[in-house]
Amino acid sequence: MDRITPDYVLQLAEATQSFLCPLSANVYNIEFVYFKVRDLESGMVLFEVQNDNEAPAEPIEEDDSVRTIKYHLGPDFLRLRALGSTIDFTVGSREVRNFRMIERHYFRNTLLKNFDFTLDFCIPNTRNSWEVIYEIPELPEDLMQQMVDNPWETRSDSFYFVGDQLIMHNKAEYNYSPLI
Repeated sequence: MDRITPDYVLQLAEATQSFLCPLSANVYNIEFVYFKVRDLESGMVLFEVQNDNEAPAEPIEEDDSVRTIKYHLGPDFLRLRALGSTIDFTVGSREVRNFRMIERHYFRNTLLKNFDFTLDFCIPNTRNSWEVIYEIPELPEDLMQQMVDNPWETRSDSFYFVGDQLIMHNKAEYNYSPLI
């Protein structure tokens, strides 16, 4: 496929095996510099990551390892109903219109949830903060147990578009087994 569109990724039935765009597709020089996830019910911060270096990133050689993250969250995470996520990111010298994040979560080849968020506009050379709310679906007990019993088989793909152009694709793997 020559061009990956939002409609295409919304039809995916399972997590992708490879990345659907190269790192060089990020022609807007968008860089994530802060990420926080909290439980909306209790207000407890579940994790927080900050990149202390906000200088523009040097061009990256194609090293896909920087695009995959692993989360060991424990079984209690599966019972949360709503999460708030704060994402801070910087934008390079080009304006960004219709910055869209499509995030798809799968257990094996079953889609658990699709999240789709759009930020209308970002001014060039700015730091931006994006707050998104994730309403978590209630999962059947047997499925949750399978997810706990099979660490790293729950995966997600995060696709970032400007307009209809795919500029970034990241992956995550999740482990819901008990925390030690």
